[in-house]
Amino acid sequence: MTMVRAGSRRTRGAEPAAQALRLVKVSRTYGAAENAVRALDGVSLTLERGTFTAVMGPSGSGKSTLLRCAAGLDRPDSGIVTVDGAELTGGGEAALTRFRRERIGFVFQQYNLLETLTVAQNTVLPLRLAGRRVDRARVLQVLTAVGLGDRLGHRPDQLSGGQCQRVAIARALVAEPRVVFADEPTGALDTRSARDVLRLLQEAVRVHGRTVVMVTHDPVAASWADSVLFLADGRLAGRLHAPTADAVAERLAHLADAVPAGV
Repeated sequence: MTMVRAGSRRTRGAEPAAQALRLVKVSRTYGAAENAVRALDGVSLTLERGTFTAVMGPSGSGKSTLLRCAAGLDRPDSGIVTVDGAELTGGGEAALTRFRRERIGFVFQQYNLLETLTVAQNTVLPLRLAGRRVDRARVLQVLTAVGLGDRLGHRPDQLSGGQCQRVAIARALVAEPRVVFADEPTGALDTRSARDVLRLLQEAVRVHGRTVVMVTHDPVAASWADSVLFLADGRLAGRLHAPTADAVAERLAHLADAVPAGV
């Protein structure tokens, strides 16, 4: 296992690890004393490369904290997080930032596009920040794949919400990340735009071999995934393979009575 630290990281072209994501007894608490909230409580899980996993649970179950710790955006209090064979816990912040830029893609509900930049400029921003060469043909290919090949010079205020989210997906994919983390990517979209976004995430897995981890509250969105992880009170509360929207909704309805189970 490679530790993410200065001078000790795998090359970008290295063979992908079989396990895209691995958490071992990860815990995270916010606040102190009587105000302490245990957002994650000893979570262990493994996700294979080339899979699409949805993470669901009631409000306060730890979904977003799980995603943030798994993506290296937040450090757990204890436990081990491994992404693409590299351990994120224990390394320096500079090396961790570099690793995120090279190996991880992010898609958020609020798009996080810069209003002063065009579609093309927003898309290549992670490459610029990482000091990587911009392959214009590759950028055009990705933007065309998400249906924005004719919108390169448009700015976010000239796009619909669904188009802005497609820019965010293109931005996440253009750096060819090993794992894409998506936090409620369809939460602000209408049904048709949400379906387009989910199709793109699914294609990233099935066509391009990426690994996608998506936090969502929507059973329909979760049904696009290969499997669904359920959280309750900061612990894993089960897993559903080949989910349907009805099966996910039923599991959520009974989640309060579920006994947390390992995955």
